[in-house]
Amino acid sequence: MIARLLSAPILIAVIAIAMGSGIDAMVKAIAPNAGLHHLLAWRFLFGGLLALSVFRAQKRPMPSLSSIRFHTMRGMVQLGCAVTFFFALMHLPLAVATIIGFTAALMVPFVARALLGEKITATALIATLIGFAGAALAVTGRPQNGAASELFELGVASCFLAAFLYALGLVLLRMRATHEDATTIAMFTNVVPAVLLLPVTIGVFGTPDWSDIPWFLMFGVLGFVTWYLMTLAYARAPAQRLAPLEYTALVWSGLFGSVFFAEYPGWQTWVGAVIIIGACLIVAFEERFSIRTETHMPVSDLPE
Repeated sequence: MIARLLSAPILIAVIAIAMGSGIDAMVKAIAPNAGLHHLLAWRFLFGGLLALSVFRAQKRPMPSLSSIRFHTMRGMVQLGCAVTFFFALMHLPLAVATIIGFTAALMVPFVARALLGEKITATALIATLIGFAGAALAVTGRPQNGAASELFELGVASCFLAAFLYALGLVLLRMRATHEDATTIAMFTNVVPAVLLLPVTIGVFGTPDWSDIPWFLMFGVLGFVTWYLMTLAYARAPAQRLAPLEYTALVWSGLFGSVFFAEYPGWQTWVGAVIIIGACLIVAFEERFSIRTETHMPVSDLPE
């Protein structure tokens, strides 16, 4: 009975979403003192080693040269997404960063239009305009405890950029979804940023506090496990059933933010969140979840 419950895709997705929100909280707590560049470099190093080990253990075939070139480019986008989102986490309430992250789903149709020539329907266009109006409202709900960062506005801009880069990376992934399996994609997603950040890892830009290394290791492991669990959940259940669960990340981020950082965003944040989530679901259902189905990945949740 317990084994059956633990294998249920809904429970797997809920656990993964909670873990992802927990990682965000850990980044917010640790990055300011540890250094964002060190956190990213070591997180991707450990994540890359784990993903590469899984890739080798499953005896996946060596990717072609064209595949390596493509995923190197996508890995650069992935790194940019991680840098901008982690920076945003340092300067925004967790709930606000999570809400802005949801707008990635609204950007996907426009990125797909630019790269794949896909048609943007009137429904998607209207839902997107409504969603971004909700985002504009949400970011006005600053914390009521007077602890807002001096770089709040820059954090907002960085978070929107992260959402765009995630949408871009997802559409790029869609272009290769029929060519590579999830394990290969995960390997590139972690290894490419790890290689790009090697100068930081080897100490060119200073050395980290070695007491932070266990935290970096935890980031790498939890990031990979979160991705693996979400992929597993989407492989076992229809996207339509799991998609609404992604928005429970707002509950977790609100809980972690209030408990660990005394963040209590104003009513504008929560009303804006409802508007954005509604718009995202309209776009998702209108698109028949094609991107989730083809990539086996969520489109409203930024990668850890």
